[in-house]
Amino acid sequence: MLQPISVGHKSLADYTHVAGKPLVAEIQELASELEGLKVLHLSATAFGGGVSEILYTLVPLMRDVGIETEWQVMLGREEFYNVTKVMHNALQGNPQGPTPEQWQVFDKYNEMNARELSDGWDVIIIHDPQPAAILQHVPEKGKRWIWRCHIDLSTPNPAVIERMVPLVHAYDGAVFHLPDYVPDGLDGTPIHICPPAIDPLSPKNMAFSPEDAAYVCDQFGLDNDRPLMCQVSRFDPWKDPIGVIDAYRAVKEEVPDVQLALIGSMATDDPEGWDFFNQTMAHAEGDPDVHILNNLNSVGAIEVNAFQSQADVVIQKSTREGFGLTV
Repeated sequence: MLQPISVGHKSLADYTHVAGKPLVAEIQELASELEGLKVLHLSATAFGGGVSEILYTLVPLMRDVGIETEWQVMLGREEFYNVTKVMHNALQGNPQGPTPEQWQVFDKYNEMNARELSDGWDVIIIHDPQPAAILQHVPEKGKRWIWRCHIDLSTPNPAVIERMVPLVHAYDGAVFHLPDYVPDGLDGTPIHICPPAIDPLSPKNMAFSPEDAAYVCDQFGLDNDRPLMCQVSRFDPWKDPIGVIDAYRAVKEEVPDVQLALIGSMATDDPEGWDFFNQTMAHAEGDPDVHILNNLNSVGAIEVNAFQSQADVVIQKSTREGFGLTV
């Protein structure tokens, strides 16, 4: 059996002051026609990335409006995630794609997860490329299958996207962040454009007093009397933290007191993350005004909120992906 993910309770009514009564009422009316529908979200990880951040809010809100929604995480080991990281990078434009042996690893783990997948679902929503091949093994386990793409496919590696398109074409529908991310070759597959969204009531996004933000930043060694630049993102070449350090150095020539905070989380499906974290640390060259922190330094949603609230400049230097949940 795949790993079920527990989520807390959320009420759509709590968002009325943000979204407004008419929109909340419209959502409830539309959802009433789907009451009792059995929906499964399937992703590669429950921790550390934008997909999990979305689902920790979306799943309980779907339940609140009467949709029987579950979230499960696929089974995988390092050899699998090494392959899917190569795939992820290639789909965003890296010229290096998986080798034939790596494609065999990808297929092996998708087939294994397909066997473990329970059946009886009205809708199965597959998130990102890692579990994309499950459908071809067990189409009977869901009445409808949807592929939800959370990455930038605007300039993909041709060989890798050629391998992915037939997998996606088999789905009953596909969802992308932006029209530019829809690859060629999906004629006949219903396409939906749905940008991701933040949860305005999450600890990361709630209102934070200047005093509380300053207190949290002080605990991590920042000087609240000096200017602060901050980027929050995974340690990933596409987020370009090394480029952020270079930008900080250019600013420091004009503003000698400036500090930089690079805040990131280490996701379980990103074996490359630690390598790039170490590269980022090395590029900082021990500068005491560069603070590089992650979730293993006790940096969670509250701390991210504090750093972003306290920062004079918040940076999002992604070279791919058109929307940052960190903003």
